[in-house]
Amino acid sequence: APALATEGYGDCKLFGEGGTETVETAVPGQFTVIINLPAVGEFNGDTEDSITNGREFCMAVNIAYRLGIDKVVLKNASFDSIVAGQNKDFDVAFALISVTEPRKQVVDFTTPYALGSFGIAARADGDVTEDSIKTTKLGTQAGTIMVDWVQTNLPEANLSVFDDTGAMFTALAAGNVDAVMTDISVVLGQVGNSGGKLKVVGQYAGGSDTAGIYPKGSAEKPVIDKIIADMAADGTLKALEAEYLAPAWGGLDPAAVPVWKY
Repeated sequence: APALATEGYGDCKLFGEGGTETVETAVPGQFTVIINLPAVGEFNGDTEDSITNGREFCMAVNIAYRLGIDKVVLKNASFDSIVAGQNKDFDVAFALISVTEPRKQVVDFTTPYALGSFGIAARADGDVTEDSIKTTKLGTQAGTIMVDWVQTNLPEANLSVFDDTGAMFTALAAGNVDAVMTDISVVLGQVGNSGGKLKVVGQYAGGSDTAGIYPKGSAEKPVIDKIIADMAADGTLKALEAEYLAPAWGGLDPAAVPVWKY
């Protein structure tokens, strides 16, 4: 059964036993996590200091708890910089990151904790279909695997690449693009938080593992990997998904979103 959170953990529920593992963290006395905002459902809040819950945030909190560390510090960074291994002095990065062979050359990945697919959002009054998306004005985020995916599989789409998730969805709402593509969890969260202005129209089965990132050569990897595997085995990850993702999705079910072919 979950315990109530202690100081420094927001309002996350804690699972399992605290202090069962130890590591030497990048900054002594704290567990430092790189994130990429906005991330509705994963890190609920507009700034690092305002976040108190979310699936990936509470994953980080539960890792810190099992390490016996009661202070979790978040640092926002661009997605590009995260997957390029450009950040320093952190323990792990969580940003719905797909595992790829090129990225393995510059960063180390955690044990995977989810399997992603590519969701497509459009304006509520828009008419984006499985056929029309092939030639529509489509947006995605810089540094993600979706840039190459669109160029390879939807070569006739009019592609715009945005620096961050917020700019991408702002462009969609403003009519600068007709649809945007990113991780299905992000799409569901943004649509659920749009007040009915956006809708989910489809998804592509990406099939890539989702994992966190360590600095290349991190000595913390074996210990944190074990904790993530333990949380998968004992039901913690499923409980966090049910607690934080389903409400953020506003009743939308990823299993009910049509899977498109390309």
